Amino acid sequence: MKIALIQSDIEREDITTNLSTATQTLQNLREKGVELVVFPEMFTTGCTIEPQNVAEGMEGRTVQWFKEQASLCNFAIVGSVPIVENGYYYNRMLFVTPEGNIHTYNKRHLFSYGNEHLSYTAGNERTIVNYKNIRFLLQICYDLRFPVYSRNLGDYDAAIYIAAWPEGRINVWDKLIQARAIENQCYVLAVNRVGKDKWGTYTGHTAIVDFYGNPVGECTESMPGVIIYELTLDKLQRFREKFPVLADADHFSIY
Repeated sequence: MKIALIQSDIEREDITTNLSTATQTLQNLREKGVELVVFPEMFTTGCTIEPQNVAEGMEGRTVQWFKEQASLCNFAIVGSVPIVENGYYYNRMLFVTPEGNIHTYNKRHLFSYGNEHLSYTAGNERTIVNYKNIRFLLQICYDLRFPVYSRNLGDYDAAIYIAAWPEGRINVWDKLIQARAIENQCYVLAVNRVGKDKWGTYTGHTAIVDFYGNPVGECTESMPGVIIYELTLDKLQRFREKFPVLADADHFSIY
């Protein structure tokens, strides 16, 4: 499966501009044979602790944009957006297929250091999407710091982490995405934003990490960029058979 990771700058709380930029990015990928495109956390608004300014329902224009663009471009699109539902706000990750199927994951670990927990409701359901015979675990930013929550129970092949991870802790990001890949014998697709907002500076380090913890594609510069990578399961499956770490893992779960 050919995957594109989008390291983008984001205009704070400007949905129109951000969707326009994202649309142009998708158009540039249409002839490249891409099957899955991943944007950073809250790529249409930037991270905000005032979701009432920008949150939409599942029938709003942003979700409709996902569906229209996935159908038009004939690839799946992933990213998170602020969603309001029954009076509660969620940092919701969407995985939308060309057929219009919508898979969702509500961020489990809200970033209390930045008061995210005061504005949003935490999710409580694990989401794995089987798309074209590759199983993807969906995770958002702060989730990366909690390895029990991403424990591979033999039920996924690649973990997708989308984030707004700041420059001051970027060395932690680099190490943790490698650790999650090694301990779970999986690929990690890690997408971080660039640019600035009132909370700080973001320097990207978007990467694809293989099951040995080696980056096989990365954007290390602090500017918008795209990684395109052909993800296949053959090497992963052979490695799991040869070195069956998951079979020896502790058999407990928080799910």
